[in-house]
Amino acid sequence: MSDGFRLAVTTLTVLPLRVGRVDRSTAAVAMAVAPVVGALLGLLLAGLHEGLRALGSPALVAAGVTVAAGALLTRGLHLDGLADTVDALGSYRSGPAALEIMKKADIGPFGVVALVATLLIQAAALTSAGPWAVVTAWATGRLAVTVACRRGVPPARPEGLGAMVASTVPLPVVLAAAAAVAALSLAAAPGRPWQGPAAVATALFAVVLLLRHAVRRFGGITGDVLGAAVECAVTLTLIAVTLA
Repeated sequence: MSDGFRLAVTTLTVLPLRVGRVDRSTAAVAMAVAPVVGALLGLLLAGLHEGLRALGSPALVAAGVTVAAGALLTRGLHLDGLADTVDALGSYRSGPAALEIMKKADIGPFGVVALVATLLIQAAALTSAGPWAVVTAWATGRLAVTVACRRGVPPARPEGLGAMVASTVPLPVVLAAAAAVAALSLAAAPGRPWQGPAAVATALFAVVLLLRHAVRRFGGITGDVLGAAVECAVTLTLIAVTLA
């Protein structure tokens, strides 16, 4: 359990914790506790955002700094995964040809548009998001990893991060993690306790659709697909939870 949590922190953040054993059983724990790591990231970012606002920072500046900090705290890996996944999907290629596009170091036009749109939407939403909305969004983003690694979702390659974590999390654990994040989200929209859980459900529905499409086009999930799922879930949660 300890190795699994450290692996989750090392994989999902910039913190270089030393991990003892790294195998599929450890990966299963890491992917199961990913929402906890997301909630901790959300607390840090919410504190930063609220602190900047308290110091008199304009709403858009505080939101932009918070989004940038979120990228720095995760080494930008999820954004990179989003760009690579969108480039591969936008190529209309399937199987090994699409996976080859994902491996390229450069970013194509589809990926650039996806990155710009995602960062702009996240920053815009944060201008009206409260602290618990931020925590909910980042927890839901990492819950997307748990959902993506549920049993029955295959890896696209026989090696790499996707191969190590794919199909490691039992469905009951996924459901328990989703229930915990939904409970956390009750505080995301003051006066509208239903809005947080509805935002989480909306984001997870979109993630499931993304995963089904990735399995159909790529043959399974990769580390890039996990990154795309994270950013998709964070963005959609922020949109849904800040609707007036």
